[in-house]
Amino acid sequence: VRVMLAVLGSMAAQGPVIHWVSNHRRHHQYSDQPGDPHSPHLQPLGKSGQLYGLWHAHIGWMFGSELVNSALCARDLRRDPAIVRVSRLYLIWVMLGLAIPTILAGLLSQTWTGAWQGLLWGGLVRIFLVHHATWSINSIAHLWGSRPFETHEQSSNNFWLAIPTGGEGWHHNHHAFPSSAVFGLEWWQIDLGGWVIQGLEKLGLAWEVKRPTQLMVAAKKRLRLD
Repeated sequence: VRVMLAVLGSMAAQGPVIHWVSNHRRHHQYSDQPGDPHSPHLQPLGKSGQLYGLWHAHIGWMFGSELVNSALCARDLRRDPAIVRVSRLYLIWVMLGLAIPTILAGLLSQTWTGAWQGLLWGGLVRIFLVHHATWSINSIAHLWGSRPFETHEQSSNNFWLAIPTGGEGWHHNHHAFPSSAVFGLEWWQIDLGGWVIQGLEKLGLAWEVKRPTQLMVAAKKRLRLD
């Protein structure tokens, strides 16, 4: 299951799994502080600074950020032979993610046009939309939304991002409880990724799944003064 999820994640074409984890952990370590790879809050003040910060957090950081040292930020994954191999074969998984919808659509339609449409919609458009949904967590979810918990950064929960990102839109919950496998902490917070993990847990395919207790959630709630 671990390898399967790593391979499927690699098909999103967002970088080798060890590289991705290294960036994500560095983001948590220095969130919205110097050292954060993609914070929108480290730019000059004013409207121009805000726009540049939004651009930087969304996509610009990939063109100018420092390479994160995976020996420090993903040491545990570098010791996992299976994950190391998945990470090294990253380009194979990306190509496979493009080939599967192309071949499947071509076989179902028995035409080259169908194959092209499979590549376009199941491959290129899919990657484009998934990328922008993910990047929106870096940019939009660190600028606009609700912040019910006491944290030391500017992450927020954004309802409009929850469904297209599979639950990642509850980004403030994730920063408040970064070790939790479940992001949707309220009954109404749609969290597709969390539901998948809980489903694997019920099937015995995942264990020691971490989630905050009600006491932990209540203790971290932001104080509201009337």
